[in-house]
Amino acid sequence: MWFNGLLDLSVMQLILVVLGMTHVTIVSVTLYLHRHSAHNSLDLHPVLKHFFRFWLWLTTAQNTKEWTAIHRKHHAKCETEEDPHSPVVLGIRKVLFQGAELYAESATPETLERYGQRTPEDWIERNVYSRYKMLGIAILAVINLLLFGVHGIWIWAVQMMWIPVWAAGVVNGIGHWFGYRNFECADNARNISPLGILIGGEELHNNHHTYPNSSKLSRRWFEVDIGWGYIRLFQLFGLAKPKGFKPIAHFVPGKQVVDVETVQAISNNRFAIMRQYRKRVMEPVLRQQKALMDDEIRPRYRKLKQLLSREVSLIKPKDQEHLETALEKNAALRKIYEMSHELQALWRKRGVKPQEKMQALADWCREAEASGNRYLAEFAEHLRAYSLRSPSA
Repeated sequence: MWFNGLLDLSVMQLILVVLGMTHVTIVSVTLYLHRHSAHNSLDLHPVLKHFFRFWLWLTTAQNTKEWTAIHRKHHAKCETEEDPHSPVVLGIRKVLFQGAELYAESATPETLERYGQRTPEDWIERNVYSRYKMLGIAILAVINLLLFGVHGIWIWAVQMMWIPVWAAGVVNGIGHWFGYRNFECADNARNISPLGILIGGEELHNNHHTYPNSSKLSRRWFEVDIGWGYIRLFQLFGLAKPKGFKPIAHFVPGKQVVDVETVQAISNNRFAIMRQYRKRVMEPVLRQQKALMDDEIRPRYRKLKQLLSREVSLIKPKDQEHLETALEKNAALRKIYEMSHELQALWRKRGVKPQEKMQALADWCREAEASGNRYLAEFAEHLRAYSLRSPSA
């Protein structure tokens, strides 16, 4: 019948078509806009780049320069008043339900000028994609009506809602509000789910904010980044080339000398190093000390476990008081807490010569071994084994 369009599909077929088209849109956003344009962590073949650019113009009216600039500003000003879409600052409801509006408000000439560098400025961008931003989705509405008949109306509506809901709302909102953290990066980014399938891998938001220049978003064995799967597939056909997806750091069993390469390697892999410190030092010492804690602190053991490794800037004042009280009453916990911050100071210092950092790391390892704490001593031995070169090199 004419009202079913030229394809005359069943309801189930229509649902599959919608899921397929919206999935292509998600892949276009995560591979082209995010990993390629905003972070330059992925090279794409010109044909693939233009397909993604055309598809986003047709299905979302999304402009490459605007999206790129706003996202770069988000990373530069994360969780501050200047962050275009921080739920920590603006509230989760506003970001979740008004994500698209926040993007539109943030696309100021100043933002585009400062953060929109190295984005397409060719003839078709100037004369079609940027000049007639809404033409693409208007053409899509006509195509949907021709192919799917009256069903084209709700199909078009779903396509218009898909990115504002999942990318602008869920990733930018829930991704900075709820979930688990593999790494203590300096903002509140969280992994929404270990299975990055529905939103192209963007669910792994804490991983991304920890390693923003990595084209691979999964970091642990149980995490799935479907976007990385597409990158590998395109790489087989010479259509994509990932860059910087793994920190340059190698563990060399038997290496026990602290050298400049040791400092550089642990600096490259600093977030994973601090995660190892939490697992190898903080948690076992905390378990030992649990029985010695007084009745005031013991019931809050789980909270203390989180606070010991939490990024300092993200600790609330009330929690900071609880942490300080616990550290005052327990010398062992105070020692491992202070040592963790001394270790982080190695890569946070600027303008320090490599030899000075090497000496500071050697001093840290000696202090750890002299502390009388078995876990600290073992971790010092672990750190010495890092290098920029693999064992086989």
